[in-house]
Amino acid sequence: MPEWCAPDGSDVVIRVKVVPGASRSAISGLLGDRLKVRVAAPPEGGKANAAVCDLLAKALGVAAKSVSVDAGPTNPEKTIRVRGATLDAVRALADA
Repeated sequence: MPEWCAPDGSDVVIRVKVVPGASRSAISGLLGDRLKVRVAAPPEGGKANAAVCDLLAKALGVAAKSVSVDAGPTNPEKTIRVRGATLDAVRALADA
């Protein structure tokens, strides 16, 4: 089973499962080999993707522009790239 987060050069790549249209935005821990992220934004026009990036940026204490969707922009299973965060900080998200 692949690791849900891994270093990639100076970045960290996170495999997430996004649940759009939730009652509130939150990081819900691990779901299999992915980090489950619920967002209140709907899955239309990139709103859910932006909400995921904003939520992860706030949780990791990095600028919103440092978080981007690398793969799966129209799929609930996405790969997110984070610049400026440590692997330990990202791993701590699973315990939040």
